[in-house]
Amino acid sequence: MIGIGRAYSVVFSGVGIAAEQEFFYIKPAADKVCVIEAIEISNTGKAEDAGDAQEEFLRVDLIRIPATVTASSGGTAPTPNPLSTNDNAAGFTARVNDTTVATTTGTALTLISTGFNIRAPYIWMPPPEHRILVANAQALVCRLKTAPTDSVTMSGTMIVRELP
Repeated sequence: MIGIGRAYSVVFSGVGIAAEQEFFYIKPAADKVCVIEAIEISNTGKAEDAGDAQEEFLRVDLIRIPATVTASSGGTAPTPNPLSTNDNAAGFTARVNDTTVATTTGTALTLISTGFNIRAPYIWMPPPEHRILVANAQALVCRLKTAPTDSVTMSGTMIVRELP
C-alpha cells in the first residue's frame, strides 16, 4: 500500500535463536517519526524444528523505550530495505537479534504482550489506526521474553514507515 512517508523492511534470515533477545530495535532519526506497520517472525528450520516434540510457545513483547535510550547490542545492524523502487536510504537506525537489551532512564512501556507457537508464524499486522508510532527521542523493540528450550532457526521481517 502506498502511504505517506517511505516504507522499509528490516529483515533477519536463518538465525539460530537460543536465548531471550530483541528480534528488532528501531530508533527514529532526529525530527522523524516511524510507524511500525507489520511484524512477521517464523520458524525456518528444517526437520529438526518441526513436529510435536519440537513444539514450543514463546512470549513476545512490543516495548516503547522512552527518552535517553541506550541501544541494544550483540546482534547486527542491517540496512533497512526500501519497499519502493529507487527510494532513498532510511534515516532510522535498525538492529536485529541483540542479546543485550535496550535500556532507558525512563520507564519502558510494554504496548503489546503476546505469544506464539513456533509451528506457525507470528504475524502482527494491525489496522492503520492501531499501528505503533515511535518519535525520535524513543525506540521500539520487539523482544523475545522466553528462551526456546533448544535453538530454533528463525527468520523475521518488520515493516517500518518513516514519516517526513
